Amino acid sequence: MNQPTICPKFEKAVSIISQRWTALVIYQLLSGPKRFSEIQSSIGISGKVLSDRLKELEQMEIINRKVIPATPVIIEYSLTEKGRSMEPILTSIEKWSQQWISVDSTES
Repeated sequence: MNQPTICPKFEKAVSIISQRWTALVIYQLLSGPKRFSEIQSSIGISGKVLSDRLKELEQMEIINRKVIPATPVIIEYSLTEKGRSMEPILTSIEKWSQQWISVDSTES
């Protein structure tokens, strides 16, 4: 029996969103621009991993990094149009999880 071919674009999209912490970072930015420390404290991610994710998301043009000249320098992260277009996907996952996922259980 022939296996259906997976669309390379779909495969890449799933790869992006399934990378550890990526969806949570994007989800946090749906409510508006945030500073590094705000994102870090809201999802409990290490500074190095968050820095890596933010750089990757910026390279993929999913987030913007804005440097505000002040003392000390302020850096804000926000979603691009491409990033904001992921909102319905994340909202659907959130709704599905509310119905089907139990926090204290690992059942499938």
